Formats: sequence, structure tokens, C-alpha cells
Amino acid sequence: MSSPAAPRPERSRTDFSTARLEAFSDGVFAIAITLLVLDLHVPEPDDLHGQTLADALGHQWPAYFAYLVSFLVIGIIWINHHAMCGLARRVDRRTLFANLFLLLTVSVIPFPTRLLATYLTAQHTDAHTAAAVYAATMVAMGIAFSLLFLSFTRDARALQQPIPRRDITAAARRFSLGGLAYLATVAIAFLSPIAMLCAHALLAIYYCFDQLAPARHPHTER
Repeated sequence: MSSPAAPRPERSRTDFSTARLEAFSDGVFAIAITLLVLDLHVPEPDDLHGQTLADALGHQWPAYFAYLVSFLVIGIIWINHHAMCGLARRVDRRTLFANLFLLLTVSVIPFPTRLLATYLTAQHTDAHTAAAVYAATMVAMGIAFSLLFLSFTRDARALQQPIPRRDITAAARRFSLGGLAYLATVAIAFLSPIAMLCAHALLAIYYCFDQLAPARHPHTER
């Protein structure tokens, strides 16, 4: 008489593969970054009104500047998101919802980008309003990314390898420095919208460097 088959280990119903999270997120990132270019307009010949095409293109520099900065921001979020997903073997519902919050903030970036491009050089308070909306969107994005990082790293059993708490804290601290700068850009928006956009360009460069390195390359506990 054959012995009964050994019971299979049950997988938690709240555990999900990171592959689907990354695939869905990549689609949202791709759509958001593509939507940015739709706000770059080709001047029509009938709209030149005596200007040369070179002059008309030059007058659209706010759109080019806003496009470039937002492209860098979304692109770097995607890179850091990919690096963060590499920390975990699986995710739970809380992490999926945290990821959705991040995607909410990323998918809306084309709107404040277009708003800022339209009003960046306006000679009234509308320029400051547009800049503040842009800065506030980036603040929300920074908060969402931090929450997602904490969600990814809170359960050691879900990680690819154990990460000492000090390394998680170091990575969170380095990443949060940019978050404080994002808050400062809201105030800068009411002083100079152009300076605010320059500040976000510098922040994008800051995040080009691997601020999550302490968590991705943890030190061995002794």
C-alpha cells in the first residue's frame, strides 16, 4: 500500500510574484514618459505671423525645459524602482497598494509638466501657481516612493537576502534627503518658477546616483 503524498507547503494568499508588479509598473512608466512628448508642438505656418520658424521654436523653450526635466524624473524613478524590486522575492497586498500610490503620482506628472510649460514665463501669479502644482506633485511622488521602499523592506522573509536594519536606515536616510529638497521646491515655486524647475533638474541628477546602494549592497552583520 502506497504511503500518502506529503502535503505541499501552502503559499500565503497575500504573497505575489514581483514579476507582475514590475511588468504593470513598466507599462505605466512607459505611457507616462511618452505622454510628455505630446506637449511639444510643431508651429503651423499660418501661426508664425511674420516670425521665422527658428523664432517660433525658440519661444517654446519652456516646453522643452519642462519636458527634459520631467523625462529625467520619470526615467530615474523607473531605474530606482527596478533596483528596489530586485530586493524582494515576493510582495504582499500592502506593497501592491503602495506601488499603486507611486504609479498614481507618476502617471499624473504629464499634467503639471504641461501646466508649467504653459505658464512658466507668465507675468503674473499664475506662473507661481503652476510651479507650486508641479513641485507638490514631486513631493507626493517622493512620499510614495519612500512608502514603497519601506513596504518592500519591512518583511525580511520576502527579501532576496537579509538586509541589516542599519543599511535599510542608511538607504532611507539618503533617499529622504531628496524628499526634504522636494519640500523646499514648493517654497521656491513662489519665488521663481524657473529656479524651481532648475532645482528639480538638480534633484534628478542627485537621484541618478544609487541612493539605495546601502540596501542593495548590505554590509555583513558581525
